[in-house]
Amino acid sequence: MTLLEVLVSVSVMVMISLLIYGAFESMSRGRKAEALRTDRSRQGREAVERIAREIQSAYLSAHNPASPSLQTRQTAFIGQNSGSKDRLDFAAFVHRRVDKEAKESDQAEIGYSVVKDPDVRDKVDLVRREQTPIDATPQRGGIVNVVAEDIESFDLKYLDPLTGTWGESWDSTQVSGQLNRLPLEIRVALTLKPVKNDPPYSYTTKVVLPIRDPLSFGFSR
Repeated sequence: MTLLEVLVSVSVMVMISLLIYGAFESMSRGRKAEALRTDRSRQGREAVERIAREIQSAYLSAHNPASPSLQTRQTAFIGQNSGSKDRLDFAAFVHRRVDKEAKESDQAEIGYSVVKDPDVRDKVDLVRREQTPIDATPQRGGIVNVVAEDIESFDLKYLDPLTGTWGESWDSTQVSGQLNRLPLEIRVALTLKPVKNDPPYSYTTKVVLPIRDPLSFGFSR
């Protein structure tokens, strides 16, 4: 074999190797993108399902001490309109006991809000806050966990059973709001940022609240 033939053979082998490497690299990128799409879809779907399930367990309690100075807990339903990144805090029967025979009830403060990711610029996540037992500050405290990453919007609307209209906010603690009342229905809309050239991942549901009046175990004869 001449030197020229050897060089041609080596060049052909290099080209074939590059083509094979490129094909495998493309397949690897495709698998990673598809895995990311699947994970994003699962995150959004599970987040909305969890929010809807927990909102259905929301409640208010009419059992308060006669003196406000003796009050150590407050049940509330507070929905704050913040444009495309709303916040909701409420009391609900959703707490799960992890330790066997733990002296804990199923009542808890639950909060959903949008926060900036401290490690990634221009990235915001939907987080869930749980505080148990319920205390006197319905919008603070508890353990916070991320339920959906890199979201575009989290929008909530509330159907008032008295007026039959949808509102952007709700506050069961204020006289100027919806004092001691829960909405009839809530519309939940969550949008996650797209993967590459895909459209955004959007999830929407409506939740009917079965308990709308404050719970009271007393009755008059």
